[in-house]
Amino acid sequence: MAELNTGDSGGGKGGKVRSKKQNSKVDLTAMVDLAFLLITFFMLTTSLSKPQSMPLGLPAKDDKVTKIPPVKTDQRRTVTVILGEGDQIKWFHGLLATPEPNGAPKTTDYGKNGIRKILLDRVASIPVVMGDKEKGMIVIIKPTKKSTYKNLVDILDEMAICKVPTYAIVNEFTPEENKLAEELNK
Repeated sequence: MAELNTGDSGGGKGGKVRSKKQNSKVDLTAMVDLAFLLITFFMLTTSLSKPQSMPLGLPAKDDKVTKIPPVKTDQRRTVTVILGEGDQIKWFHGLLATPEPNGAPKTTDYGKNGIRKILLDRVASIPVVMGDKEKGMIVIIKPTKKSTYKNLVDILDEMAICKVPTYAIVNEFTPEENKLAEELNK
């Protein structure tokens, strides 16, 4: 609304009445409505990032289970990792019954100075020992009943970080491996 100056003319202005300049006002209601319409539009039309999961190959469910003979692999390519309680890991190179040189079971933990260092060393050395870079390391992961789901996820992360070509999760233990697992879970 405009106001009129009804007071004195201010002396010397000739007695003219002037209106005061008023600040112009902008009605922002339409702009706010448009902003909410745009926000709603983009929220409904964009796709949210989908959780990423690791591919896991599981055997097909078959009512007629056929006995598949075990696959024989060179023990020089095999590293077995037993997960225990308290974020502890027992690992050995080769078979426990006939260990490789320096393949006796050892205890370590997770992290860059633990199992990651061991896996990185083995990933680099096994193709050299085998004489064929196509024959990489095979890791057998054996979680015990006292290990946690976090431990299994951590070791799978280590497999991805170290670029281990082949690994498997196995829940069957030999009697010798059961003794190692009991030592680990004390």
